[in-house]
Amino acid sequence: MLTVDDDAGGGQRLDNFLLRHCRGVPKSHIYRLIRSGQVRVNGGRCRPDDRLDPGDVVRVPPVSVPEPQAAAAGPAPAVEFPVLHEDALLLAVDKPAGVAVHGGSGVAHGVIEQLRAARPQAVFLELAHRLDRETSGVLLLGKKRRALLDLHAQLRERRTDKRYQAIVVGRWPLRTKTIEFALHRYLTAEGERRVRVQDGGQSALTRVTGLRQFELAGLGIFTLVEAKIETGRTHQIRVHLAHSGFPIAGDEKYGNFELNKALQKAGHRRMYLHAHSITIRHPEDGRPLRLVAPVPESFDRLVAAGRPLARPAGEPGEAGGQG
Repeated sequence: MLTVDDDAGGGQRLDNFLLRHCRGVPKSHIYRLIRSGQVRVNGGRCRPDDRLDPGDVVRVPPVSVPEPQAAAAGPAPAVEFPVLHEDALLLAVDKPAGVAVHGGSGVAHGVIEQLRAARPQAVFLELAHRLDRETSGVLLLGKKRRALLDLHAQLRERRTDKRYQAIVVGRWPLRTKTIEFALHRYLTAEGERRVRVQDGGQSALTRVTGLRQFELAGLGIFTLVEAKIETGRTHQIRVHLAHSGFPIAGDEKYGNFELNKALQKAGHRRMYLHAHSITIRHPEDGRPLRLVAPVPESFDRLVAAGRPLARPAGEPGEAGGQG
């Protein structure tokens, strides 16, 4: 039995808490224990991303360390990422596309493990939220437990302003439309996490604004858009846009797979989704703080490779709508 204390464990995700207390145990084994119900929090079943509170009791079954697997993974390399903002309570970095935010599910090390290795003096450093592995942009971390809990509350209560930029397949109108479909998370037969639109799922709302339309020879029409999310569901922007008929270019889970291959052949090899900015209230004094990650050069290259499309005559600049 492990009891969560106020400084070291409160506010952490369950998987990160166990990885710290079960050093040497492969991440894949930790995840199997949680999903099979062998790990319990206060006597109940739990999920890897559940947040722990001080005083929670975590039951962990006896675990053994398979030496070959532990040796293969090795310690996380010490890596610093571009810093967008840092003070005594907060750290915001610009996460590159293709880097997971944390290890697990076949990923040896993520941003959090690499940052901890680069900052061995840090007593507390935890992710405030997640970004998909393929998504680049603003990633916010707490350096004190009280800051982390404050950020969690702001995100949970929708008191933040999170904006993404994406390049989608098709001619999204150069105005704002609202997409509101309930989302359901599930696992594929191979154990991969996926999301689909489904009645009875979690409510989810995304506001999408068309910024620029362009045409790539032989590949069709694309639109650079801004997406503002009012909720923070798993894969929300990706699934909402795909379900609306405008998949994100390069999205290997929900996108146009044949078109993605053609884009890769032309040298455009990423998923075009970028967490461009987030506005929060600073946990210390409540002042507004806007954190911005510059749009990657890969976006500019794809837009520049196309022929700009003229704005359709008579199209309004702003409008509401149901996507």
